[in-house]
Amino acid sequence: MENIAERIRNKELRALARGISYVEDNHEQKQELLSTLFPHTGKAHIVGITGSPGAGKSSLVNGLVKVWRKQGKTVGIVAVDPTSPFSGGALLGDRVRMRDHEEDDGVFIRSMGTRGSLGGLSEACKDAIRLMDASGLDIVIVETVGVGQSELDIMKIADTIALVLYPSGGDVIQAFKAGIMEIADVFVINKADLPGVDQLKGEVEDLLHLTAEHKDWKPPILKTVSTEGKGMDDVVSRITAHKEQLLLSGGGTERRLSQLEEEVTRRLKEQFAEDIRDLVRSELENSQEPGDPYDTAARVYRQYREKSGVKEGNA
Repeated sequence: MENIAERIRNKELRALARGISYVEDNHEQKQELLSTLFPHTGKAHIVGITGSPGAGKSSLVNGLVKVWRKQGKTVGIVAVDPTSPFSGGALLGDRVRMRDHEEDDGVFIRSMGTRGSLGGLSEACKDAIRLMDASGLDIVIVETVGVGQSELDIMKIADTIALVLYPSGGDVIQAFKAGIMEIADVFVINKADLPGVDQLKGEVEDLLHLTAEHKDWKPPILKTVSTEGKGMDDVVSRITAHKEQLLLSGGGTERRLSQLEEEVTRRLKEQFAEDIRDLVRSELENSQEPGDPYDTAARVYRQYREKSGVKEGNA
């Protein structure tokens, strides 16, 4: 595993692909690989691209990558597709639309399924992003499946989040309901050659007055026609400006610390959950009259604290 980790650090794409496969397959040495490479992460700019299905996210990503490559940046792409109900793998729709970069060694593309994750990103997806970061890629783009009421996982991994909208899509209110409006750093109105662009921009501006009034960064609203390459330079420029603002304000460090805190907390909850299930099962099986769930939960909690050696009054 150390050999694979070293090869990933040396920017070998075949080793990176194999490492991601280990993560997806839950290889027994997966944690060792991730722990070895973690000290070498934190340098890539993680860019989340989200928005409703049909907004043109994949063609937008395709256009953005062209601009970054002209700037000499290396780019990794995690294209999150719906999971196939038959094979369990990704449906690969996004990868088909990014064939322009297949022969480019400076671009690494990986399609991954959500694997039932309601938050839009599977655990394997988050680990794959970390491996790409450790491999020395300058930009890592994460394209999510689409806006949903619970699809906010992108905020737990990305430095900059771009929300892609399109005229007549009817998705502004849906995005607002889903909370995406509040976490977006850049708004992209794609398919801007369609009617209704100005109306859509006005709706976004009105909603931004409610969600972004007191923020240090005012999210720009940009127009693009990704299939024609129009507006790509402007989007890249604003995404880069957001990264620079994070560095100057210290917001980037704060955001990543918050993301790390959330991840550690979640992993601890997962580990504690199994112990708690055992205690609950034992309590219910051994009690002649288990009582109501409130009292039962209180007793199990006391037992757990006693088992852990935590005294009353201590956190």
